[in-house]
Amino acid sequence: MIVLDDVGFGDFGCFGSEIETPALDRLADRGLRYNHFHVTAVCTASRASVLTGRNHHAVGMGFLDLPMDHAGYSSRIPDSAAALPRLLRDGGYNTLAVGKWHLAPNHEQGPAGPFDRWPLAMGFQRFYGFLGAATNQWAPELVRDNSYVEPPSTPDEGYHLTEDLADEAIRMVQGQQAAAPDNPFFLYFAPGAVHSPHQAPAEWTERYRHRFDDGWDAMRDRIFARQLELGVVPAGTELTERPPWVKSWQDYSDEDRRLFARMMEVYAGFLTHTDAQIGRVLDALAELGVLDDTIVMVLSDNGASADGGPHGTLTTEQSFITNDTAPMVERIDEIGGPRTFNHYAWGWAWAGSTPFRYWKHYTWLGGVRVPLIVHWPAGVEPQQRGQVRDQFCHAIDLMPTVLDVAGVHAPGSVDGVDQQPIDGASLRRTLNDGESAAPRQTQYFEMMGSRAIYHAGWKATTDHVADFPAQRELFGGSRSFEADRWSLYDLRSDFSESRDLAEKEPERLLSLIETWWYEAGKNQVLPLMDDLKGRAAGVKPPPYADRTRWVYRPGAGPIRTPASAGGFVLTAHVLVADGDRGVVVAQGDWNGGFVCVIDERAVSAILTVTAKQHRLASDLPLAPGPHTIQLAYKADTSQRGSTFSLTIDGELAARTALDTPLRPMTLLGRWLLIGRDRGLPVGDGYSPPFPFTGRIDRVELELPERPTPAAALTAVEPD
Repeated sequence: MIVLDDVGFGDFGCFGSEIETPALDRLADRGLRYNHFHVTAVCTASRASVLTGRNHHAVGMGFLDLPMDHAGYSSRIPDSAAALPRLLRDGGYNTLAVGKWHLAPNHEQGPAGPFDRWPLAMGFQRFYGFLGAATNQWAPELVRDNSYVEPPSTPDEGYHLTEDLADEAIRMVQGQQAAAPDNPFFLYFAPGAVHSPHQAPAEWTERYRHRFDDGWDAMRDRIFARQLELGVVPAGTELTERPPWVKSWQDYSDEDRRLFARMMEVYAGFLTHTDAQIGRVLDALAELGVLDDTIVMVLSDNGASADGGPHGTLTTEQSFITNDTAPMVERIDEIGGPRTFNHYAWGWAWAGSTPFRYWKHYTWLGGVRVPLIVHWPAGVEPQQRGQVRDQFCHAIDLMPTVLDVAGVHAPGSVDGVDQQPIDGASLRRTLNDGESAAPRQTQYFEMMGSRAIYHAGWKATTDHVADFPAQRELFGGSRSFEADRWSLYDLRSDFSESRDLAEKEPERLLSLIETWWYEAGKNQVLPLMDDLKGRAAGVKPPPYADRTRWVYRPGAGPIRTPASAGGFVLTAHVLVADGDRGVVVAQGDWNGGFVCVIDERAVSAILTVTAKQHRLASDLPLAPGPHTIQLAYKADTSQRGSTFSLTIDGELAARTALDTPLRPMTLLGRWLLIGRDRGLPVGDGYSPPFPFTGRIDRVELELPERPTPAAALTAVEPD
């Protein structure tokens, strides 16, 4: 099973894209494409549905990163929903997972766990990848089984995560086949691609130079024409109009268009590079002689992502702060490399969602209808191959399909725990019968207040706008559940959700709305909440939420710290001798973070926010002996008077004012390291790991006040 991230319906070549995906296209040619396949609108919820066969709220995954006491939002898949790898393992399969996980709450991802929702506890026998929503492709936070590990090489040595994941997937399967060739295997391969940061080797991004200079409007038109030609959208489909919050390409300056085109070139290169790594894995299966009898499923976890905002970003938190494109234009040649954490402008997400409205996070088709390719030469008759299937299906149907093909029964009890009913149904009949019935007639959708219901070919959708950066401010639509307007579409004749029939069919619409409320009650969707702050108020705090002080020792890293955007004081107790040098503490990289370095007895510190480095240095060298070194960030709620200071042995050495404050996103997914750094540096002037040669007794972290529940969880990761 190959799960990609943030790929729109129109992003694969075999679904109409201009982006080259030859490996996936070959699978489609020899397999089937499903053009009515649906997911949940964000990655974690979709992955939970894929692996459990249940609706995401029914297994507590309404929204992963803000765990609540409400059953549908606990962020913990219950023991009553044993996952696919567990059932396959019990059925005699070897189970292997490589890539993105993101099914454990943030505060449970540390080296001490708890490990209950890590891959091995969920049924996989081997795991190599990362636990969070996203990671730097050049210097990821990697886990092997239940332990954090370093990447096998550096960016300077040619390291890239997707290539590493493909290497590991190949090694795992080769090892399994060598040791137990008669055992069946299940490989879950989930690259970080093409979630931001969009990063790929230059030779892959350069092949798209100037390919998108005419912009997203023209690109969307070409995708739509090719979709009609390929038959992935039926004749008579209408291309939905560009919404007012996506500006016409011609409305931008030449410099902005050059910037936005480069963002898309990098995204395209990232996807084509990922396709090549998938091709390597498939070639390895073919060399082992197992590809034709292995059912391969390829899907995206949600629609194309608009998280970059109207102008794109070069750092995670940039869309929270400014719409100024000039600083990005100055760094245009860095896009896609290790110095940026970039995401394209949302006009490209609109194009990637062709022919639909909206994108990720929304229950319109642009957010929930994605490509699905199924390849199984041993199980799909030759005359069926290359065809397009149009049965309505959903992520919850993949688990029962795999169990059906594998001949593994879903037990009523696992480890003495009665199991919830599986909500999905097998798609096996559709493999060789294009006229067979869809597995179900009804499916609800909900994500951050955006709601929809499908029943018997009809779909009703609300115009609710979720509380995401830039979107609530710029989108048209409702800001409250009471004001939500429902639209109605007959998807049997309106593939793209383009003709609203709400006024013509009020009784049908009312019936569908009632069905949504029924399904919502049955699946633990209620109570509805649509804003991050509102959800944070109800967050169930992690065990350390009542603390304001933590003590860390050398060798304890990497350490997940509470969010420190509200201010922090970090004090290191060190013992130095002549010639001692190295990193005392570090967190983050040159997209955002801080570091303290001793070199030639001189102490310096860097705080990087939105890729801008704020440097502090002491004028006096350290004398041999014990010292306390303190970094302090003082937040100002007006966001105009925040400061960063360096204090040595109680004496202020340097202080600087910040024009841009820290945000919870600044240190997102970046872990505290003591006595060394790793991966990419926080600033210029040193190269990780640069281990400290002196002695560090302890490091103390103090916050000015007890973290709010949301802050104690570090930050909300963009799925």
